[in-house]
Amino acid sequence: MSYDQLNQHELAKLVPELLLSGHMIDRSGMGHVLAAFGQKAMTQVAIEEWMGASPVYTRRMRAAFGLTGDTVAEIFKMMQLDVGAPPQFMDFRYSVIDDHHGEFYLQHCGALLDVEPLGEEAVKEMCHDIEDPTFEATAIATNPRARFIPIHRPPRVPADQHPHCAWKVSIEPENAALPIPEEANVIGATEAATVQLSPIDPNEEGISDYRGPLTDDLRFQQWSRSALTRMAEEVALQHHLLSLSFDLSMRGRCEADQATDVLRKQFTGVAGVAAARLRRCLNVGEGADDLARVIRLHPALNPLQYTGITVAALGTDGVAIRLPADSPAMRDRGWMSTIDTDHYEPLEAIAVGVDPHWNNLSAHHDGTDLVVEIRWSQDAAKRRGEVAMTEFSKGAAFDFADRGIPLPLTPIRH
Repeated sequence: MSYDQLNQHELAKLVPELLLSGHMIDRSGMGHVLAAFGQKAMTQVAIEEWMGASPVYTRRMRAAFGLTGDTVAEIFKMMQLDVGAPPQFMDFRYSVIDDHHGEFYLQHCGALLDVEPLGEEAVKEMCHDIEDPTFEATAIATNPRARFIPIHRPPRVPADQHPHCAWKVSIEPENAALPIPEEANVIGATEAATVQLSPIDPNEEGISDYRGPLTDDLRFQQWSRSALTRMAEEVALQHHLLSLSFDLSMRGRCEADQATDVLRKQFTGVAGVAAARLRRCLNVGEGADDLARVIRLHPALNPLQYTGITVAALGTDGVAIRLPADSPAMRDRGWMSTIDTDHYEPLEAIAVGVDPHWNNLSAHHDGTDLVVEIRWSQDAAKRRGEVAMTEFSKGAAFDFADRGIPLPLTPIRH
């Protein structure tokens, strides 16, 4: 089963989970960068990672959901479908003044709550050094003259200040058009940047594009099944684009073997956390069929047009995952390429996220393909250190709420 085989209700529950999973990639990877290279290097890697990926996946999302304009409202629409701003965990509240001016604030910033215990310097680096260039890099795909101006931002004074931050967005004709970041040009040349995903059927019941008004929330239950399928695929692809950009930054700082090791650890941490959340979201059990279902729908192993994986049952004893040697994901040398006969930690993390007894793994080649088999063990495994590190984030246990029917946001002045 893949995303295009799910019904509309299942997809509506799944998409916010995928957005949150993508947000957790940084919680999974940056601790390893910090340990190896220090705080300043970690900040620079984060900047390069987001500047490389976000213009590319924003351009894809605009095309998928029918956006052709260059207004503030369209910038905000794309932020709502960005793994950098998963709904509710990063509770962006938007207002539109006119086509060229708007504001937003974060009533709840899960990223801030994760970082505040690390001290004021870490907060400044995230909320100042990283946000300033990366907010505008995300907007480049919509309007390169957009500028993000802080109204207030952390460190919070007083310590319980709400909203957590507030920003103006301004598009002025005199603003110089920002160039596409060098990193985004490199990531834009990957197969992930151009892979073809499932088409949206405009005749299905429900919303099929985002050409209508900006709404204060996205209620995914209102979208059509094929639109949600494409949305799920695009969000899963955002995971890969972000990790490819992370790897690009790492390879500029260290030898290839060390970069691959850190990339694999990033993959492992987010894979385990996302698997545990997916199991709850899908309301599945702990059997082999349940394990296969989580694997087939896991964002790190999707979209299938990119990864090419297949999952086969081994009776009730386990599952076999086939990773084709010649897939777009392998050719891009991303997460999939970090798995081999000696290293299948990310797949173990997924399996243990479903049940800690799914920890008996082995791998072999079948022709050029790699086949990883996962079987039941009498002994329960402890979660891997990479997963425990990622679970530091409050996103690991975050609960989404039903906030009702979203309201259109009309410009304050016309």
